[in-house]
Amino acid sequence: MKWLRAVLPVTVLVASGVAAVPAATAVAAPSWQKYVVAPASRDVRPVRVLSTTGDVTNPNGLLGRGVTTLKRQAPPPKPAWPGGTTAAASSFHAPNNGGNGQPRTYDPGNAVDGNTDTFWNDDTIGAYPDVLTITSGAPVALPGVTVLSSVDGVPQDYTVEVLDGGAWRTAATVTGNTDVQRTVAFDRAVTTTQVRITVTKDQATPSGEFSRVTEVWPGLVADPPTPVAVLDFGKVVSGYPKISFAGASANHPGIRVSTSETQQYLGERSDFSRSDFSGGPGSDQIAVPVQPTVWRDTKGCQSGTQVCADGLRGFRYLRISLDALASDAPLTQASGEVRITGVSLDFTPFLGTPSTYKGWFESSDDALNRYWYNASYTNELGMDTFRESDVDPRGAFSPSLDGKVVLHDGAKRDRDPYVGDVAISGLTQYLTHQDGTAARNVLADLADHQRADGWIPPASINDYTLPLFDYPLWWVTASWDYVLYTGDTGYASSYYANLVKTLDAWYPSVTDAHGLLSKGLNGTGGYGDYAFLPRTGEVTYYNALYVRALQGAAGLARATGHAADADRWLSRASGVAAAVNQYLWDPAAGAYLDSATGAVRHGQDGNSQAIVAGIASPAQSSSSLARLAAGALPYGNPFMDNDTLVSDGTKRVYAFTSYPELVARFQTGQAASAIDQIKRMYGWMTSHDPGITDWEGIGDGGSHYEQGYTSAAHGWSTGVVPALTNELLGVSPTSPGFATWQVAPKPGNVAWARGAVPTPKGALSASWTQVGPVFSLTVTAPRGTSGSLVVPAGRVVLLDGHPVRSTTLQVSGGTHTVLVVK
Repeated sequence: MKWLRAVLPVTVLVASGVAAVPAATAVAAPSWQKYVVAPASRDVRPVRVLSTTGDVTNPNGLLGRGVTTLKRQAPPPKPAWPGGTTAAASSFHAPNNGGNGQPRTYDPGNAVDGNTDTFWNDDTIGAYPDVLTITSGAPVALPGVTVLSSVDGVPQDYTVEVLDGGAWRTAATVTGNTDVQRTVAFDRAVTTTQVRITVTKDQATPSGEFSRVTEVWPGLVADPPTPVAVLDFGKVVSGYPKISFAGASANHPGIRVSTSETQQYLGERSDFSRSDFSGGPGSDQIAVPVQPTVWRDTKGCQSGTQVCADGLRGFRYLRISLDALASDAPLTQASGEVRITGVSLDFTPFLGTPSTYKGWFESSDDALNRYWYNASYTNELGMDTFRESDVDPRGAFSPSLDGKVVLHDGAKRDRDPYVGDVAISGLTQYLTHQDGTAARNVLADLADHQRADGWIPPASINDYTLPLFDYPLWWVTASWDYVLYTGDTGYASSYYANLVKTLDAWYPSVTDAHGLLSKGLNGTGGYGDYAFLPRTGEVTYYNALYVRALQGAAGLARATGHAADADRWLSRASGVAAAVNQYLWDPAAGAYLDSATGAVRHGQDGNSQAIVAGIASPAQSSSSLARLAAGALPYGNPFMDNDTLVSDGTKRVYAFTSYPELVARFQTGQAASAIDQIKRMYGWMTSHDPGITDWEGIGDGGSHYEQGYTSAAHGWSTGVVPALTNELLGVSPTSPGFATWQVAPKPGNVAWARGAVPTPKGALSASWTQVGPVFSLTVTAPRGTSGSLVVPAGRVVLLDGHPVRSTTLQVSGGTHTVLVVK
């Protein structure tokens, strides 16, 4: 044993952290706090003036450094087309009212109606050319035209033709345009009755967008430049913007406020506004009074339907312009003088300061640390009070949630708690700030609105009627996670009947002769899922998630004294798992089919869930994960291996469906590949506008997958928190309230990690290092609990200084140290 005595001093040094991380000083000087990114207080100020245009003096007044003045002369009247003028187009988008208010139309006539609040929207998404033909009610003399477009649909390349002498001729060509308002002078003046604009390229993302032409004016319009100032808050924030006005000219000049999570989609309209669902202007309007005042963004209108604001906003960039909607006259004007002494935000979400963190994480990898705390902040932005004034307007308000803290799915939208999102955001909440109240409020409310046949709604939207096929399964898994992390078995007892009804009534009604869930049965052909994907029949993802739900339900059953139900559901889970392997495994591809119906493809969601659920064998797991990695992108792993389901299946990345793949990689010995995937996906989001927060989805070329509509701070994308805490650090509960637990580190290429997980009885902390052939682990668990320590195999394993033969060690609460010499 001489060699053992020789190595002991080294291992002891490693255990105390001398060789890698000073564990003893971690408590005294919690260095993890430097990664916390939430604002320091609820009064949030912009960090800089990003840009100004027009007559703006002393822009720093917007930051509270003096007075900023915006001035604008009254613009000349706009030329109008003769009466009877019409417009036609090669395509235009169907009306959209979002189920609320009057339909918003996008037909070509909007381009000549003189109303800058409406626009023609083509319907080809990058498949140009698109043609807009204007037929004047009478001959009109034209030196040129002026094209006004929406910021998110600026035509970049287009030609303007005129009917001249009975024949079409090109009067002007525009290339590389980025101007929202563009004067287009003709090669020579012409009197004509028809003008034709042919768009061949949009100012688009790689996947293409629409063209959105607000007005084509007959003539060259040279407006006085609009005074505009753009403020940067440094990261996505959420709440109620405020502007302190020092006064204004007597004509009630208008201030128009728009916001965006990214610079790309910032314009006179916000990147998303609740008013968009009802055909509103997509911005906040203010009629500035002569006397000093403080404006706070509050949902409502100054008079009737004029001078309206939307209320709560989620954004990074805020744009202030001296402008007014034509429809707001005469209450406010697009000219005059406005003086401002400061801009701020009333921050309404959960404020995650270092003192609120009950759980934390830190490792030798700075990037992983940043991603963990960035994800925590992303989640905090969605944790807010449910208020009628700022939830999703599409029938989502519910008196049963009013005034309660919930986990909304995003900072700016949908501002409604969805249970699939809570399945991830709840885990993030338990591991960072512990309190599970927000998750419980959502889970209980959805159960309270269970349909008579056992189906549980995904959210309050559309008065709890949105038909999603998979989300009742997420309610089950999220309920089990809630009980595991909080120990609230009272919740499990209260809603046990709902659990039985879901699993023993509704899902059996959509089960086929193979014993598999089959979308289309029992009238579910039109049901959607987390991405509203047009899948039918036996889908691996639905069935693998079903297995996980049955396993979670068994845990809930045992926690509430229903052992027979637990056994029955586990037996059903085994049957479903066997059927998945029999009918949905594709041996030619070495992966599970997305669906047994239609084109052959293989999904990230189904394959990763099959591994996490224990359906896949080790060989199948390895093969499936290799298939998923084959399409790796710089910004993550795509959610499909071909484009037969959606046109961008091989280019679209969801952190939501990537989370179970990360877990699958960690749990099958592929920790290094999991870390690589984390760095590609979360590294991309962190390093691209808006930075810090985690996006709802990533599209072609790393873009925001649904352009400006995309939520750039979405709770369902925060799976990096449980992935790093439960898998890399290795701490997870195995029974309700951490009465029993497991610490099973999966280090990969990380040199050390440490952290704490909150439990009902106090923090469970873990710290490990790996230096050369020596691995050390120290765990401190609350008294009255017990758990297992799972460490790598080695020639020597010491538990609290005593040699042991096993690498799975059963221990009680208290502090324990394991040393492994490989």
